[in-house]
Amino acid sequence: MVTSEIIRRVKEIQIRTGRQVADVLAGEYMSVFKGGGVEFDEVRPYVPGDDVRTIDWNVTARSGQPFVKRFQEERQLSLMMVADVSASQDFGSQSRSKREITAELCALLAFSAIHNDDKVGLILFHGGIEHYIPPRKGQTHALRVIREVLAHGSDDRGTQQRPPPPLPPTWWTSLPHWLRHWRGRTDPTPPATAQSLHLSTNISQAMDFMMTVGKRRQVCFLVSDFLDQNFDRAIAAANRKHDVIAVIIGDKGEEQWPNIGLMTLRDAESGAIQVVDTGSQAFREAAARQEHERIEGLRQRLAALGIDCIHIDTTGSVVDPLIRFFRMRERRIRR
Repeated sequence: MVTSEIIRRVKEIQIRTGRQVADVLAGEYMSVFKGGGVEFDEVRPYVPGDDVRTIDWNVTARSGQPFVKRFQEERQLSLMMVADVSASQDFGSQSRSKREITAELCALLAFSAIHNDDKVGLILFHGGIEHYIPPRKGQTHALRVIREVLAHGSDDRGTQQRPPPPLPPTWWTSLPHWLRHWRGRTDPTPPATAQSLHLSTNISQAMDFMMTVGKRRQVCFLVSDFLDQNFDRAIAAANRKHDVIAVIIGDKGEEQWPNIGLMTLRDAESGAIQVVDTGSQAFREAAARQEHERIEGLRQRLAALGIDCIHIDTTGSVVDPLIRFFRMRERRIRR
């Protein structure tokens, strides 16, 4: 994506999400996420009924009259967005890709946090950590976060740092374990190369990195399609220290295959290839069933780890699932 195109997309997202944040999300966000404790405010004279444990003995000794410390809730917190930028994020069966949905989601969260004077940070990952932006305040910083999500993989000349796929994207499947993140048509495709093998998703490494850089408690939105295995230990450990929310980015095309006959599929992250017959109703039904079972199984795994989950589809609204999540959290807090 060339620089001018990135700037245009950032402006579009800013315009679209700005109204949504002002209308609904900022208040929902503030009612759900609280600061990490209390901080000192001032001292005042003691009045009957005050807790004696709050007496400031140093001030009391100097003044000869009892004074107590006043504290207020520490409202400010840090919001860390951990975004998957593996090759599978470039897929989208309609007008928007998973990467674009991720950028819009990050914009909504970042502007909501900035509106409430919170800090915003970003971690981009796939097989390793691609980029880290420490949490900071301000709208300019929020815009930088959005730009980094959109611009990842492009240099200043607009050329791709990753080798471009030899085939245009046409459809997607998540059937066998090794047939994921597809590109394809009926053209032959080359085998996997050593350069492409490092692009697969590694959620465990992203969580371990966040634990390293996040010394204080943070709210972490982990945004991915979760095409990974064996991340339970790392995500559970991160959730014990931080507030981890999993955001599953999906696409209707992963379940609803077109009937267009034979297709050669290539895994965009490993390069593995396979020919499938989309004209087979049994194949299309199996694809839909396996993707549905994958998402439901993922929900159950995350719930068992005590991690809240949001499912966002590229063909639908980004705002509505967020509002449902905020209101669910608010009901839980009130109980």
